Amino acid sequence: MANSLAAEITKRSRSNFYYSFLLLSPLQREAMHVLYAFCRNTDNIVDEIGDHTAKSVKLKEWAAELVNALHGQSAIPLLNQLRDVIRQFAIPSEYCFELIKGVEMDLAKTRYRTFEELYRYCYRVASTVGLMSIRIFGSQSEKAKGYALKLGIALQLTNILRDVKTDAAKGIIYFPQEDLQRFGCSEEDILQKHLTPQFIELMKFQCARARYFFRQAEETLGQEHHRLFFSAKIMAAIYFRLLERIEQAGYDVFRKNITVPRWYRIWLSLRIWTQHQFLTAP
Repeated sequence: MANSLAAEITKRSRSNFYYSFLLLSPLQREAMHVLYAFCRNTDNIVDEIGDHTAKSVKLKEWAAELVNALHGQSAIPLLNQLRDVIRQFAIPSEYCFELIKGVEMDLAKTRYRTFEELYRYCYRVASTVGLMSIRIFGSQSEKAKGYALKLGIALQLTNILRDVKTDAAKGIIYFPQEDLQRFGCSEEDILQKHLTPQFIELMKFQCARARYFFRQAEETLGQEHHRLFFSAKIMAAIYFRLLERIEQAGYDVFRKNITVPRWYRIWLSLRIWTQHQFLTAP
């Protein structure tokens, strides 16, 4: 019952993750649903209505309940399930706490001075999820870790590019201030949703950076991992397509709704699964 609830959370979210989980084995799929539900619930604490102080307290309580789960029993069934997944797949629990710290950054920071600062945020909220996922997929090699880390950065940078308008409405600008200065794009341009030539140049640069991390992730992954990581490859392909659609829209993320159609995500999932099950079979 609890597992089906975790699966329902994934499905209701309409997340791209849902499609990448569909073709996993039942055991892996259930574990990924639990992991995703944990991530989603952690995000929801920050996304819900309320002041930052109250949200910070809730995050600390959430982290404390996770400690309870890891050392015995939590009052929250999902965290007990997460404990079981952590034990079953030998997942380092520190990744979970790093994720919570990353989500907490959204309560404390609305600007990032440098890409190094943004990189730390992306690592915490996205790469940690990849580093946990690779254990479920069946690998803990250094190549797999490198792939998860770089792909996590690529996915989060793509999220940031897609969500510029939504984040601006909250007063948040994730683009490093050093990059805004480099291209002469003011914060006011972004907050007021002005598609200026300077903003377009800034977006081109950020898209190129995301492409770099997609490429680095692909080059890091060893051939021996391709069959294990078809789910991650599906996720990478969907998000890369999202990045392409941002570019094809002339970087107008203010007036255009940038998405990847559901039919395309399903088709892409089936195509990649087929390739990795048969074309790379020993």
